Amino acid sequence: MESLIGIKCRDFVLLAADASVARSIMVLKQDEQKIFKLSDSLAMAVAGESGDTVQFADYIAKNIQLFKMRNGYGLSPKAAANFTRKNLADSLRTRNAYRCDLLLGGFDSHSKEPELYWVDYLGSLAKVPFAAHGYGGIFSMGVIDAAYRADMTVEEAHSLIRACVKEIRKRFLGNMPVFKCVVIDTNGIRDLSDVKVDE
Repeated sequence: MESLIGIKCRDFVLLAADASVARSIMVLKQDEQKIFKLSDSLAMAVAGESGDTVQFADYIAKNIQLFKMRNGYGLSPKAAANFTRKNLADSLRTRNAYRCDLLLGGFDSHSKEPELYWVDYLGSLAKVPFAAHGYGGIFSMGVIDAAYRADMTVEEAHSLIRACVKEIRKRFLGNMPVFKCVVIDTNGIRDLSDVKVDE
């Protein structure tokens, strides 16, 4: 019952993730951070089994940092997405496969462009202008598709996330009261105000 939403515009990528942790019919907590910082210009929103999401995100973040220490430069968003995809695909062939769906957003310092990647637990990878995972994603994709423009400002993209959350609240039985949002641009990663369903 998790939801991830990502929007890529001309100058930035905005990632949003619900903050709920549920097990069966029980809500365990409503302040979970599902968006992980991988580097100064890379972030990853992760949905899936609680242990898998934290362990996998930490593993990817540490390996990206290790790459930078060894080579003196960081991975581009495309390279990080392919590294992440390969690790997910490799884990499928073990007894301990990660059950994680993710959105990876970043700002490429060479091309000076933002990038957004959709990755599922089977290791599928796609570069996209906008994407979503989870039950909330089913309802929000139509809203984004109708209103998306590549030249949106951060405020307009944040308003679009609010519209998605409103639609999720209207259509979905589950309770997702708070969505945490981050934006990635030339200045790095910064938090935006949370989107609450009662706004």
